Amino acid sequence: MEIRAKLSNLRIAPRKVRLVADAIRGKGVKEAQAVLRFTVKKSSLPMEKLLNSAIANAKNNFQTESDNLFISKITVDEGAKYKRWMPRARGSASEIQKKTSHITLILDEVSKSKRKKENAKKTKKAAESIDVAEEIKKTGTAKEIKREWKDVKKMEAPKTGKGMRKFFQRKAI
Repeated sequence: MEIRAKLSNLRIAPRKVRLVADAIRGKGVKEAQAVLRFTVKKSSLPMEKLLNSAIANAKNNFQTESDNLFISKITVDEGAKYKRWMPRARGSASEIQKKTSHITLILDEVSKSKRKKENAKKTKKAAESIDVAEEIKKTGTAKEIKREWKDVKKMEAPKTGKGMRKFFQRKAI
């Protein structure tokens, strides 16, 4: 079940709003609220209001608890541009674009199957790291493996001229 909230015509450039959106993407609602509260960006306050609006929508329309919600998708799109003019030298003018943003926030409920998948991924990664550690113990120390990698890299390095690498494109050594 998707819970949507949208904010249109926010008078902040989308490039600046995306920095805050990337910080909360995929996080739980409580964690995202904490991040937004302590983010020192102009767009964090409108984003926090939008998140609170989405949480209120979830409680009123779908009777869900905010503890089970996470931000499944957040998009920041470009809105209308207000065009203004700045006088320049010799009677000319240059355009100033005052950009706006449209933010769409989609919350989703964490289901038991998603929790199981996340736990399975974590255990699989842990098992892989244990396998790598065991392989290092069998084959040798980590220093020996690093030495082998250095030898492989030396073999693959491109050589030009008298056995030296080319550092700059414009001149040969």
